[in-house]
Formats: sequence, C-alpha cells, structure tokens
Amino acid sequence: MAEERVQRRLAAIVVADVVGYSRLMEEDEVATLAVLKERRTKILQPIVRAHGGRIVKVMGDGVLLEFPSAVNAMSGAIELQRKMEDSNAALSEARRMLLRIGINLGDVVVDGSDLYGDGVNIAARLQSLAEPGDIYVSAGIRDQVKRKLALDFADLGPKSLKNIAEPVHVYRVLYEPAATTGREGQAALPLPAKPSIAVLPFTNLSGEAEQNVFTDGLTEDLITDLSRNPGLFVIARHSTFAYKGKSVDVRLIARDLGVRYLLEGSARRAAGRVRINVQLIDAVGGDHLWAERFDRNLEDIFGVQDEVTNKIVEALVGRLASLPARNRPKSLEAYDICVRGRSLITAFTSFPDAIREARILLNQAVSIDPEYAEAFRWLAFVYWQLWAHSIDVTEENRSRAVELARKAVALDENDAAGRWILGYLLAYEKRWPESDEEFAAAFTLEPNHADALVMWSELAAYAGRASEAIELTQRALRLNPHPAGWYYWELGLAHYAAGQYEEAVKILRMEATYRSASRRILAASLAQLGRGDEAMREAALFMASTPNFRISHWAIAQPARDMEIVQRFVEGYRMAGLPD
Repeated sequence: MAEERVQRRLAAIVVADVVGYSRLMEEDEVATLAVLKERRTKILQPIVRAHGGRIVKVMGDGVLLEFPSAVNAMSGAIELQRKMEDSNAALSEARRMLLRIGINLGDVVVDGSDLYGDGVNIAARLQSLAEPGDIYVSAGIRDQVKRKLALDFADLGPKSLKNIAEPVHVYRVLYEPAATTGREGQAALPLPAKPSIAVLPFTNLSGEAEQNVFTDGLTEDLITDLSRNPGLFVIARHSTFAYKGKSVDVRLIARDLGVRYLLEGSARRAAGRVRINVQLIDAVGGDHLWAERFDRNLEDIFGVQDEVTNKIVEALVGRLASLPARNRPKSLEAYDICVRGRSLITAFTSFPDAIREARILLNQAVSIDPEYAEAFRWLAFVYWQLWAHSIDVTEENRSRAVELARKAVALDENDAAGRWILGYLLAYEKRWPESDEEFAAAFTLEPNHADALVMWSELAAYAGRASEAIELTQRALRLNPHPAGWYYWELGLAHYAAGQYEEAVKILRMEATYRSASRRILAASLAQLGRGDEAMREAALFMASTPNFRISHWAIAQPARDMEIVQRFVEGYRMAGLPD
C-alpha cells in the first residue's frame, strides 16, 4: 500500500496563554472559568472569524489559532490584546486576565483539524517568552507586516528556543494601546502651547515587589513637583500609570497623551541607599535631551527629586522663579506608609474596605511624623469619604475631616492639593467665601491641577452653573486623558444637573465608573427618561453596596447654593425607588 503523503502548508500561527491562570483558579475557580468562557465567546471567537482565522484547539488556559496571512494574524492578535485590556478595566488588578501571545510564520503539518511541526512549536516558545500583555513575533512575521501595518518593533535579537535547532530572531510588537473608554474614535490630542510632559512610572529594579510602592511614590512626587511650575503642561498621575508594566513605544505614548516630552527612569532601593536613573526624551524629535544617574543615601531622596525637577524645568523652559519649598516628611517610614495610604483613596474596587485601610495607614503616618502635611490632607479626605459616602455616617468623622484639612494647610499653605481639599470640605459646611478662597489659592499655586478642576466642577454644578461644570471636567480630562473613574462620575453629575439625562446615562454606564456609587445618579437619569425598570434595577444594585444611603441625609449634606438642583436629584432618586 502506498505510503500516505503528509499534508503541509504555510500558515501564520498564533499561540495565546493566560498569565497566572493557576493562581486565578486557586483564588476563585468558578469566577475564573466564567470570565474565561465569556472572553472566548464574546472576544476571541468574533475576532478570529473577523480576521479569517480559525481556532485550531483550546488547551486549558491557552489557545492555538491559524490565520491565512501574517497581516491577518497580527491584526487579530492586536485586537485581542486591546479588547482584553478593555474588559479588564472593571476588574481589580489581582483578577485581571492578561495574555501572552506568540506569532510565527512557518511550515506546519496538517493532521485532520490539528496542526503540528516547528511552525507551531516556535509560536508556542515565543508565547512563553512574552511579557504579560505583550506580543512576540518571529522575523518572518515582522518582515511580512512591517510595510503593511503602522507598527513598530523592539528588536530582541536571536533567541535559543527549547527543542528548536536554530536560534530564532525575536521582535516585540509596539502597538498603540486601546483608547480609554469615552475617548474611542477621537483624533490624536493636539500639543499644548506650553512645553508638555508626562512622567512614566519608574521601573523598580530592587528585585522586591514591596519596593513598587516606593518607586510609584517617587514617580507621583515628581509629577507633583513638575505640576507646580506654571510654565509646564504636565499630565496627571493616573494617565501615565495606565502604561505601567507595558512595553509601548514612547512616540505612541506621547501621541496618546498629547505631549512632546516624556520622562522615564528606574530606581533601586537597598541597604539604606537609592540609585535612580532618569532620562528626558523629546518624543517628537526622537532625541534624548538629558540623562543622569543618582546614587545617594536614602535620606537624600527628596533632594534628588528637587534636582530632577529643576533640571527638567531648566531643559524645557529655562530657569523660572524659585517656588516655595514643599513640606517634606521627616521620616521615611511615614513617607512609605503615606504612599501606601494615598494609593487606596480613589480605589473603586472594595471601596469601603480600601477607605478604612487608608484611614489606618494615614493615622500611622501622622503619628510617626506629626508635621507631615500631605499625610494630614489625605487623612482629612478619608474621614470626609467615610461620612459623605455613607460608609460611617457620624458627625465626628465630618468635623474631624475639616480639622485635619485645616491642619494640613497650616503645615503647608503652598500645597495646592491641601488648599482644594480644604476648600471642598468647607463647601460641605456651607462656608462659601472660605471655600472659594481656598480653591482660588489652589489654582493660583497650580492652575492646571486636574483633580481640583473636577472637584470645583461639582461645586459649580450644585451652584446652578452646569455648563461651566462640564467645561471644567473637559479641561481636567485633557490633563488626565486616562483618568480615574470618578472623573466620569462628576461629568455625569454635571450633565444630570444640566438636564441632559441621555448624556448622563451614556457617561455613567462607562466601565470606568459604572460599578461605583455613581449608580445612584445613573438610576435617577434613567428614571427621568421614563425607563423605570432599568432605574429601579440600578437603584437596587447601588443599595446593595451602600445600604446606609438615605435621600434625606444626602440632600441635607450637599454643597448646594442652588436648591433647585438638589431637588432635581431628589426627584430622580425618589422616582428610581431609593429610600427617603
């Protein structure tokens, strides 16, 4: 009998695998399987069909795909990563499902519906090399797509892969990340008139995960220091941290954020010393404007921050008038604890628990360093959130918040964040002249403080100036293109105050803010539109997470100069079935 001929063909092979699948299964098997099944049905299968591919087989947490061309395979893989990223936005960081993807163009052996051979094996080895959220490709894929798709590649050089005879030249795909919800389809942001800069999250080189807090704190403090300079346009912290841990071309980041300059660096903290490397990049011209390495005692960290800030300002705008010195902590232990606490304050997952944990940490920080202004201002905001969001509704928390905010301003009257926090709390005390004075001081110190603009927008909305409130939040979104979800909460509130209920529903249903306490405004908006069943469902979901909410308490507490606006909210809440 004649020997059966082996069938072969050239194919673009994609292998994808879920990062940390075993950990996810161990923590919550049922939820992990449900998310995985949903992603395969709603994301993977439609993408593969749309790009003319087929699912060869599913292997637990992995999948083997075949496409008729390298371009189809690459386009499908990028869309898959983007849609996985979008779907992860509503999950806590620990529960996010990330993919590693490898793509190879090669000869494969066909056995029924299955595929074998080095073409498949190389794709699998590339997948195992890739970092979470990345796509690694062989030279064959890169050569096929480089003139057909608007992509850049990081050359990782030849790699020896397990059970593959010859080294394989490997490239990392530098694709633009998916647009933040609410910005999809918008054109690239225009460059501001001022020199514009974003500080990317510094890389932790300490080899210890617990030092991530220190490295993140260093990044945040540099952003704060640069923002105090009126000659610069500085992107807010939340938007730059959207790129943490991702390998994205700096040109694409700059285009996405609408800035010309990027600061990137790394830090290593060990044995009482800190080593910091920084470089300032002109993302438009492609030049490195300045780079320096600092190797200092840990106690000198704040001096290093000042040096870096001064060098950047000098490089971009020349020497400016010196600014008042910041209130620096006298204890590194207090600083570390404060950084941990402030990272929890705007958390949307397990919101009440995050706020309670932040209260413990920040109380520890101020007990260690009783003159640490930043720790006092964040602690003031924590006590206000406990009261305002019906987590722990006591007058003691309310009065304590104001007391702590005054303490923070007394310790550092030149801290813009301290001034707007005090101004915001004073508005809830109906002390309008004092509140206005504090916000005016904040904007004098830092005209483009994104968070302050959004909080001022809330007060404008409750004063009957809804159009101004919307404009203020839009300004903040330019400074913070990838914002925390509460920006959209405040924007939805402003649209509700303006009577623009359809727009409010659209905004408040964004994944970035939907599962927060903004659901009560969503419920009211739906009720005002006559969509009663939807409104009552959202109201019930809101009450499940905030059982202490009462309309009467809310109405009395609001910082409203225009009571007609408050009554508009009260009417919507009652129509949605929220309790009086």
